[in-house]
Amino acid sequence: MSVFTEKDLRNLLIYQVYVRNHSETGDFKGVIKDLERIKNLGVDVVYLLPIHEIGQKNKKGDLGCPYSIKDYRSINHEYGNLEDFKKLIKETHSMEMKIMIDVVYNHTSLDSVLACSNPEYFYKDDLGNFANKVGDWEDVIDIDYTSSRELWLELIDTLIYWTELGVDGYRWDVASLIPLEFMEEAHERVLDVDPNSIFLSESIHGHFLKYVRNLGFRGFSENEIFQVFDIAYDYDVSPYFEGYLNGESTFKRYCEELIRQEEIYPDNYVKLRNLENHDFGRFAPMVKNDIDKINNWTSLMFFSKGCTMIYAGQERLDNNKPSLFDIDKVNWDGPDISELIASLAKITKDKIFSYGFYSIKVLDIDVFLGEYLYLGKKIIGVFNIGSETGSIDISLSDGKYTNLIDNTNIQVLNGKLNLSNKPLIFWTPEE
Repeated sequence: MSVFTEKDLRNLLIYQVYVRNHSETGDFKGVIKDLERIKNLGVDVVYLLPIHEIGQKNKKGDLGCPYSIKDYRSINHEYGNLEDFKKLIKETHSMEMKIMIDVVYNHTSLDSVLACSNPEYFYKDDLGNFANKVGDWEDVIDIDYTSSRELWLELIDTLIYWTELGVDGYRWDVASLIPLEFMEEAHERVLDVDPNSIFLSESIHGHFLKYVRNLGFRGFSENEIFQVFDIAYDYDVSPYFEGYLNGESTFKRYCEELIRQEEIYPDNYVKLRNLENHDFGRFAPMVKNDIDKINNWTSLMFFSKGCTMIYAGQERLDNNKPSLFDIDKVNWDGPDISELIASLAKITKDKIFSYGFYSIKVLDIDVFLGEYLYLGKKIIGVFNIGSETGSIDISLSDGKYTNLIDNTNIQVLNGKLNLSNKPLIFWTPEE
């Protein structure tokens, strides 16, 4: 884990925005108009998918993939110009939110500025042609970090450029495939400019890591990634999350994997908890738009140790996974769970969620029961993921407790809590 990482990062709510599809105008100005609503959700960090000019050679769809970048120092003309981006930074900061952008340093577009000026910076196949090492991404070519010290300096200087403009953090695409030594140096250089800059790693699924290594290439595990990064994606437990939703695994196994994270990661580890993102797809249709399951899973996501990310449109239960390659607008007309998100964001800003001792009780039914202890205080979360009936044993004194989510009463009688379909988070009397 980065020695610079503060546990307070666990309190963050990150809001992921794809500028192209976020508003009717599909530009920075459209995001600026929406900042007040975003702030009211309890958001701390606005994270933008890549904002740079997109390569045109072998492009996907009508407009190309934002992860096929032509120029790391440019602004995608669809979104506006540099002055528009500076205004977005300024307005975001004025609302006491940070701004984070994507770093795509594993590859560039085939017609990138760097590929044209310095072809020696790139990976080649046995025939000497531009290529990528492990993916079947026909619109990009991989960077070869063994090629030149000048390459490292150019990429790091680019991060410094954006940091000096006011960017507060970076989400690193497929970070597990980028040399750790390079990312360590980049992190140190950025922190010299902004000591509070946040580094978020899109680490990769375990099966893909093994695939990369079996091909003879370097790939970094979660534990290695945490040597540099403040926050890492939750992809190590995603197979169990997906397995449960697909009926191929149990909720009990998912809880056991969450417990395992407590055992294998550094004391100050921060995981990114999210139900959906631009790769994974929309969550609501995965549970057939069952509002009780949506509310309970959303609450569990916030309650779990780590920071939380919402993908724009999630708060309106958008069922459409927007295309990365075309205009495919967010549907803002669906059912609204913004009030729930804002309530959960407020609850989980408490220091108990960043500094408390976290424990999970594994049950034989599809119910999550967890708690945090900090400075003599205890907070409990109960989330009925499987819409179970009956009651659960709970080690609390009989009496009434207050559900922080909606201020309703919770009754404990004879050491038991009757299950309902409502998510529950409540304080217990000080010990």
